[in-house]
Amino acid sequence: MATIVLRVRLITGDSLDVAYDDADASDVDEAAERVITALAADSGMIRTRHGDRVVVLYGRGVAALELAPRGAVL
Repeated sequence: MATIVLRVRLITGDSLDVAYDDADASDVDEAAERVITALAADSGMIRTRHGDRVVVLYGRGVAALELAPRGAVL
């Protein structure tokens, strides 16, 4: 299982730090590729966490993704 932390910049200009868990990914790079592939699809979405909340990100609202080696601050 791989867990990555993403800093997401929305098309509104706001940014959001979320955690993404992928049980099928063997490493962080594979999890990142799955996120990018999912959000690039026409109806793409991913389920993430922000603290104790579940947040669903839709690809249409995402302007950019940033991955840091140590992750973002949640």
